[in-house]
Amino acid sequence: MTDKLSRKAVVLVSGGMDSAVTIAIAREQGYQVHALSVAYGQRHNSELAASERVSQMLGAFEHKTVAVDLRRIGGSALTADIDVPLDAADGDDIPVTYVPARNTIMLSIALGWAEVLGARDIWCGVNAVDYSGYPDCRPAFIEAFESLANVATKAGVEGAGLRIHAPLMKMSKADIAREGKRLGVDFSATVSCYQANGEGRACGHCDACRLREQGFREAGLPDPTRYV
Repeated sequence: MTDKLSRKAVVLVSGGMDSAVTIAIAREQGYQVHALSVAYGQRHNSELAASERVSQMLGAFEHKTVAVDLRRIGGSALTADIDVPLDAADGDDIPVTYVPARNTIMLSIALGWAEVLGARDIWCGVNAVDYSGYPDCRPAFIEAFESLANVATKAGVEGAGLRIHAPLMKMSKADIAREGKRLGVDFSATVSCYQANGEGRACGHCDACRLREQGFREAGLPDPTRYV
């Protein structure tokens, strides 16, 4: 049986705090991390720069960026000319920052690369506690995608078995901040803001910024975010 220490894993990396902690957890468990980012037409390139920086910082074996232009279909404040809500009150509706099918597309690309690498494990930083209401950050989605992976791929139908790991699924942002501190993650290298500037400085007012700031505050940790 293949020892975990020799296993390859594809880890989705956005450049934010959640995916950074996910890389650190995968590395702690002995996986050889092949970090994957997707340039999907997001508002800023600083997120992609942070992905490369974080991957190197946390010891990924390699980092790859794949381009998919979701601006061609729009439908989100992150991929179309729709304003990002600022200082918005929490509600029950799925917010306009939801990008249609984004996580499905990203996991599909990760699945393809995993097959090429011979990796059986895919990791992502989705979170169902502080997740802003996104349907593709819920446990049901991850479970369904794992089932799909095992019937839609050569590796799956030949019995290799593919697993989707979502270690942050039930953590709050405070839990994630504490876990990152334990693992030695330098959060100042990450970018979470929906509309960060070219230098990666955060606006401090979008949902992503507010959740991040709240997480550090509740964890009793200093907020290393660089604001505009």
